[in-house]
Amino acid sequence: MRVAVLSLIEAAGNDPGSLRGYLPIGGRSLLRHQIGLALSLGVRRIVVMAEAISGELVTLQHFAEAGGAQFHVVATPRALVPLLAPEDDVIVLGDGLLAMPDAMRELIEVGPVILTLPVETALPLGFERIDINHAFAAAMRFPGRIAAGLADLPPEWNAQSALLRLAIQGRIALRNIPTSLLDDGRWSILRNEDEAHLAERRWLRLHTRFAGSGVATPGEQLAITVVNRFGPAILHAGTRPALVGLAAGALGLLGGGVGWLGSFAVGFVLLGFAWLFERMASLLGQVESDSLLASGIARRSVGAFQLLIDVGLVTLAGWRSELPDMPSIPPGANFFAPLLLIGGARLVALVLPNHVWARWLSDRSVLAALLAFATVFLPFDAAVALAVVALFGTCLLTLQFGTILPETGPSTPPAPNQQLTTRQ
Repeated sequence: MRVAVLSLIEAAGNDPGSLRGYLPIGGRSLLRHQIGLALSLGVRRIVVMAEAISGELVTLQHFAEAGGAQFHVVATPRALVPLLAPEDDVIVLGDGLLAMPDAMRELIEVGPVILTLPVETALPLGFERIDINHAFAAAMRFPGRIAAGLADLPPEWNAQSALLRLAIQGRIALRNIPTSLLDDGRWSILRNEDEAHLAERRWLRLHTRFAGSGVATPGEQLAITVVNRFGPAILHAGTRPALVGLAAGALGLLGGGVGWLGSFAVGFVLLGFAWLFERMASLLGQVESDSLLASGIARRSVGAFQLLIDVGLVTLAGWRSELPDMPSIPPGANFFAPLLLIGGARLVALVLPNHVWARWLSDRSVLAALLAFATVFLPFDAAVALAVVALFGTCLLTLQFGTILPETGPSTPPAPNQQLTTRQ
């Protein structure tokens, strides 16, 4: 059985009443992040070293058990011994460690190992010294037989420090982790609230950096910027991504209603904002899914929501059309050009997914803004018709003569933590 040993002992800063494991990162405690990380590594028993049971620990127990793991809280190293069988595969995460799941998996899955850092770099950051050259990077993996030596130690010993010494005596291999993990925030020890605030923003940027091919479109970049700026406040307030998604739906309905009343430009703008809010909800949902094993329900509705945004754009554009109501013009002709525009944008994004201009066509905030501009300043029907001709003409030229506009790069890389995102 794979077992994780976590710690809830060290005080946060100079306040003995607060603990490092309870420092909040993205609206969740650091210990919950570690439990989510442990579950993603296939752990089936989680042992937390803590001096007392708290309501937060009970909540974390429910979270761990929902993920299929047994949950234990022990106060002394000796109490840990019966929970670690000799054949167990034990993973130890240090008190206050915040690590990106992909980095942890790559380093810990190679086999029994003690992860280390250069001592001159790591000691000022709060990592524990091993010897003259190495500091403990706050994560290790070893066979359960190593932990048998805990039974011979006094109860006042720190369990994780004791396990580190026993692993070294058991000749578990040392392995340096890249110091670049420290530089970009993928690996850190958090000792107080100030460090947690700084790490939280770096952690959020790591989860929300654009993962698609090439660069983000203007709407995507705006959504990323808003989430990076206000995401911590949103998550700490307990606002879940589903609530932001509901706000997006409300904006979409409001845009349709305003357009039905004749304010077409405002309606287009509101539909564009609805798309932006949905992007922000998806980003927040991805953050939770990547780091906390949160449900992916909010993201499963993305395709349907974007289809509804397209229906709204076509409907408003049809209502805005100034085609005369004449017997020679068939019913619904005012919706034909807008339908070609939106449908063509979807088709081009599928046919030419690696081209910059094709990606921009998937940005409904930009398209809604252009339609709002055409509503106010241009002959609307002529502008839409010209846009349709330009869209299909550019697509045909690109297919006929190859790349006439730059491509955005290789196909989309894997998510930061693929196992977490697929484990629903």
